[in-house]
Amino acid sequence: MRALLRTLVIVLLVVLAGFLLLGYRSGSVMRGGPVDAPAVGTSGRIDVERARERGAEIGEKTAVAAKEVSNAVSEAALTSKIKAKMALDDSVKSRAIDVTTEGSTVTLTGTVRSVAEHDRAVALARETSGVSQVVDRLRVQK
Repeated sequence: MRALLRTLVIVLLVVLAGFLLLGYRSGSVMRGGPVDAPAVGTSGRIDVERARERGAEIGEKTAVAAKEVSNAVSEAALTSKIKAKMALDDSVKSRAIDVTTEGSTVTLTGTVRSVAEHDRAVALARETSGVSQVVDRLRVQK
C-alpha cells in the first residue's frame, strides 16, 4: 500500500514538473500568454484622465464595500459575544432569545421563563463592550 502511494506521488510530481516546464517553454498563461500574441484593446490613444476617473470611482466603491463588510463583521461579533455570554450563563436560556445587532444597537427578542432571566439577559447585553443601546422586546412567560 505504501509503495503504491509513493509511486502515485512520484508520478504526480513528474507530471506536474513536465506541465510547468512545457508551459514555460511555450509561453503559457502563467507568463501572460504567447510572446507573439497581438495586444488586444490597445489600439488608438489612451485617455489617461478618463482612466484616472474610473480608477477613482472603483477605489471609492471598493472603500464603501469594505466599510459595509467591516460593519457587518462588527455587528456579527457583537451578536456572537452576547450569545456566548448567554450560553455560558446558567440563569439564561439562550436558545429562547434572539439577538440582532444593527450598528451598536442590540435588540433582544423572545420569551423568557422569569423576570430574573429577563433582567439577566438584558444586563448581559448592556455590559458587552461595543453596545450603546439595548432594545428590550423580551416577554416573560406566564
